[in-house]
Amino acid sequence: MSPRPRLLFFDVMDTLVRDPFHEVMPSFLGMTLPEMLQYKHPTAWIDFELGRIDERTFLALFLPGRSFNAEGFCNVVRESYALLPGIRELLVDLRQNAPDVRLYALSNYPPWYRWIADRCELDTLLDGAFVSYETGARKPDPNAYLVPCQKLGEQPKQALFIDDREKNCEGARAIGMQALVFNSAAKLRDELAQRGLVKA
Repeated sequence: MSPRPRLLFFDVMDTLVRDPFHEVMPSFLGMTLPEMLQYKHPTAWIDFELGRIDERTFLALFLPGRSFNAEGFCNVVRESYALLPGIRELLVDLRQNAPDVRLYALSNYPPWYRWIADRCELDTLLDGAFVSYETGARKPDPNAYLVPCQKLGEQPKQALFIDDREKNCEGARAIGMQALVFNSAAKLRDELAQRGLVKA
């Protein structure tokens, strides 16, 4: 049996919450995802995630030479955030079955994280969040994992990190965390049950 962690860190996009980047954003812009990836500014989103630029600057830079309804874009994105199936129930069960384990978001995301937290009640379901626009570090940068552990007074080996991207899990393992690649809430429940954190 894997060691029982004291901290659980969750990625947000496509782990806890549906990511609007793949469908909602390109659909609003009248593009396919490959087209949006082709036309978008090469660094604006990353700079927005790292807190280097504000929302107004991001929206001005996002699609160079192309105009779009920025207010409508933001509204559609904000309204699209929703917890993935089974996630709310899993987080509630973690609270009930493992009250000594602290739960945190660990996300590469801009200040729009606040929209997610409000719409999906993450401030209630989790103990807090470490988001790149505030921390200045994006996964898999080691500091994205180390700084939260330091601030919470725990060693990385006491933490379990969950993310839908293998490269981010590899980054967590490289600094000593346990890590699980997320596929579905049902599979994650089984994996957490093996660690004694929830009932299967």
